[in-house]
Formats: sequence, C-alpha cells, structure tokens
Amino acid sequence: MKSSKSSQLMQKYSIFFVLLVMIIVSTMMNPNFLSGRNMTNIAVQLAVATILAYGEMVLIVSGLLDLSSGAVLALAGVLSVSVYKATGNMLLAVAVSIGVAVAFNMINALFVANFAMPAFIVTLATQMAARGLALLYTSGQNILQIGDYAFLGQGKIGPIPIPVIFMVIATIVISYIMNQTKLGRSFYAIGGNEEASIASGINVVKSKYMAFLINGVLVGIAGVLFMARVNAGLPNGAVGYEMEGLTAAIVGGTSFSGGIGTTSGTLIGSFIIGCLNNIMNLQGVDSYIQQVVKGGIIVAAVLYDIRFKNKKAPKVILKKKDEEEKKDDAPKAEAGA
Repeated sequence: MKSSKSSQLMQKYSIFFVLLVMIIVSTMMNPNFLSGRNMTNIAVQLAVATILAYGEMVLIVSGLLDLSSGAVLALAGVLSVSVYKATGNMLLAVAVSIGVAVAFNMINALFVANFAMPAFIVTLATQMAARGLALLYTSGQNILQIGDYAFLGQGKIGPIPIPVIFMVIATIVISYIMNQTKLGRSFYAIGGNEEASIASGINVVKSKYMAFLINGVLVGIAGVLFMARVNAGLPNGAVGYEMEGLTAAIVGGTSFSGGIGTTSGTLIGSFIIGCLNNIMNLQGVDSYIQQVVKGGIIVAAVLYDIRFKNKKAPKVILKKKDEEEKKDDAPKAEAGA
C-alpha cells in the first residue's frame, strides 16, 4: 500500500524533481545561471512558448492538436504590426492579432469537429496557408520601425517584464478554466473517451470549437508579444514554435492519448526546456546539438507517457468489463423477477 502511494506521489511530483535537479546541475556548471538577470531573461524568452504551450495542452487534453500555431502567430503578428503602423492604435492592433488567430482556429475546428477530419492533417494545411499568406502580404519583407509597439515585448511594469505578466495571467486563466469550470471538465472527458462523453450528454462539437477558440486567443496574444520582442514584423518568424509548445506540454505530462494534462505541469515543462536551452547557450553548445537534445527529450517524454498508460490500461479494461457485465446481468435479473 505504501509503495503504491509513494509511486503515485513520484509520478505526480517527478516533473518538479526534474526541474530542481536541472537547476542544481546548471548552477554547478555555470554560477551565472541563477543570477537575477539570467532568470529574468529565461522568463522573458519562455513567455511566448509557454503561452503557445497552454493552447497545445488544452487541445491535446481534448484529443486534438495544432501544428499551425507558429505560422498563424506569424501572420497574426505581421498584420497586427501593420495595423499599428497605419493607425497608432495599440488596442486595435492587439485585437487584429487575436481575431486573425481565432479565425484560423475556427477553420481548424470546422473541419475537425464538423467533418471529422484528423487535426494533424487540418492544422498542417492551415500551417502552410498561414505562412504563405504572411509572406504574400509582406512580399517576403520584414516590417521595420514599429515604434511603441515594441513596448509590449520589451517594456516593464515596475521590475516585471510585460511578456512575463502576460504569461502569469495566461497561467491563472487557463488553470481556472481547466480546473474550475464545466468546460474544462468537458475537455478532459472528450479527450479521455469521446463516445462516453457523447453518451453522457456532452456537446462534443461545441467543446472542440471552444478548445480551438482558447488556442486561437493564446496564439493571437503570442503573436503580439513575439513581434514586439523582436521589434519587427517577421513573416518568417516563429518557425518551429508549435514544436516548442508541444514539447513543453508533453514534457509537462500532457498525454498524447488525451484526457491527461495540467497547467502547472505545462509551465514546469516549459521551464525545463527553457533552462536546458539557457545552460546549453551559456556553455556554448552547438545549436545543431541542441536540436538533437530536444528531439531526445521529446522521445523520452512520449516513451514515459506510453509506459504509464500501458500500466493503467489493464485496470481500465477490467473496470469497463465489470460495468458491461453488470449491464448484461440487469435484464436477466428483471426477467427472473
């Protein structure tokens, strides 16, 4: 009994243990790692990827996926920068970015929820379309001299960088949605067992639309922060950022099988990847080797997920079998009566 409880605790808090070990090892490798300036840099660098990771987590928990977030971020961001340069209205520019990202996610939702197309295929198609539109709109050129727009990515409120404030707000909101609302529970339900969710009265189509809607809002915000941080509208920007988000979510314990994932786990997963990137940069590790290391981490995280799911599978199967036997026995008992 004690070993069972200890293994459960280990599974629950292992991600925190990994982060702690990584911080200790990184500090031993480079004393500058734990400096306030470096920690602030890590948090700022992580803000965009973490916000994207929350969107991926919501979708994967719901049994979905988004491979288009990096490209949609780029399109939404360059359109936002363009609107700001034309009008000088920051709120309108932010609204445009969110609106464009939500529109693309509603297209994804339409084909996935209403036409039962695989999210992998649909979002791969919208990834290519969004990137193409971003390059077409800008003629492949960067938008420069964006003025005060850069404040959203480089400014501070007191000692706290604005991107970090957005990341904290996103963490609180997504955590509340996933843990305290009926909508959040529906995400876990449809990701765990869509057929059972339909039988229990959950509007699966609506829930999928809402998952993509939340992802769209997060991608739109990330688009503004990314372009503001690099101080330009980059149609070729954020290439591969969807993988950064996916990696953070997976390392943070979100299961590709659906129905499992937490906001806190995703945040820790993002910090693990961010700390790893940072210490490799401080130690001068070649960028190509860094990509190999990230790939290995993804494989390790997925292997752990598969092994964990396989251990639970026999119990789930037995439970379902018992429920089916009880249903089959119920008519017999009524007939005997």
